[in-house]
Amino acid sequence: MTTETDTIRAFDLAAPPPGFVEDPFPFYDRLLAVAPVLDQPDGSILISRHADLDRIYRDTTLYSSDKKVAFVPKFGTGTPLYEHHTTSLVFSDPPLHTRVRRIMTSALTPRAIQKMEPGLIETVDHLLDTMAQKGRVDLIEDFASSIPIQIIGNLLDVPVAERGPLRDWSLAILGALEPSLTPDQLALGHAAVEDFRAYLRDLISRRKAKPGDPETDVLTRLIRGEGADAQLSEIELIQNCIFILNAGHETTTNLIGNALALLNDYPGQKARLMEAPDLIKPAIEEVLRFRSPNQLGNRETTAEVGIAGRTIPKGTNLHLIIGAANRDPAVFDEPQKFDIARVPNRHLAFAGGPHVCVGLTLARLEGRIAVSRFLNRFPGYRIAEGRQQGGRMRFRGYKALPAVL
Repeated sequence: MTTETDTIRAFDLAAPPPGFVEDPFPFYDRLLAVAPVLDQPDGSILISRHADLDRIYRDTTLYSSDKKVAFVPKFGTGTPLYEHHTTSLVFSDPPLHTRVRRIMTSALTPRAIQKMEPGLIETVDHLLDTMAQKGRVDLIEDFASSIPIQIIGNLLDVPVAERGPLRDWSLAILGALEPSLTPDQLALGHAAVEDFRAYLRDLISRRKAKPGDPETDVLTRLIRGEGADAQLSEIELIQNCIFILNAGHETTTNLIGNALALLNDYPGQKARLMEAPDLIKPAIEEVLRFRSPNQLGNRETTAEVGIAGRTIPKGTNLHLIIGAANRDPAVFDEPQKFDIARVPNRHLAFAGGPHVCVGLTLARLEGRIAVSRFLNRFPGYRIAEGRQQGGRMRFRGYKALPAVL
């Protein structure tokens, strides 16, 4: 007789059981209770407890973000996806990680982000005006996905007329990070990197000929290496521009879409926020915890380590289950409850340690302004039938979210 414990101990992230992609949270709850450190058939290990993830994120000596070895079987050496995902900020260690991060943090200061706020409000209000003329809309296509494309496009000063392909490229490249891929998904990801790379070579050439204001143009800062010890190579420059455009787009789209879906699904919490608009800050933090836009992270052990009484060999790939850690009852009271006033809220939606998301302040600002201004404009909105999940495990969001305003 197979018990629930046996079922969860047989869980394979590369071949998840029916229902997991649609609703992984009951599985996460059982992982935390039964197998917070779980071996996988391919030799990797799932880690789901908050305390373990927090410690791993902070320790860059025993745990590496570098994926030059781990991504060979997945993408093949020298392929477009391999070059991108082993060169970009999120999958690199010092000194590359340090150099690129310094440039980005020097450009995303509180003062710089404050200067972006009027443009963000203008973008959101324009989208709200356009939607008001339709009545029935798709909250992803017509709203959530359009905001970060414009904000990150402005950050790199990508001409507005050239932003059309950015979202599809982003979805294909980040989709290639799923635990398992079809040949078509792999081919789409490779082609997206090649197209993105060709576009950026041309954009960089134009920017070198006519530099922008380094106070507001991150691409000009990246080209000059401002804030770092040395300039980036061409490959480093191109791949980290792709990373900025991808990371800033996908996760923020999911944050806004997830927030509007959750407030629809929990009308008591929506009414609470409408009555007390100052709750928007903790509300956004609770969306990040309850439906984290990024559900999975990875590290590789650089030496033999001990986790939860287990000895794990050097070179082991660890899957960090952010979506489970954010429901850990050792950290969160009533973790299955969506509570927009939850304080404190030590979620790991932005990872942690030296690799904590460099754009977290901007993402939070986008979420707060988008959701609060949407609610002010359309307090009676409702999600209509036909919502479509994104269909991915690593990135949690919606492909379509039809709504009546």
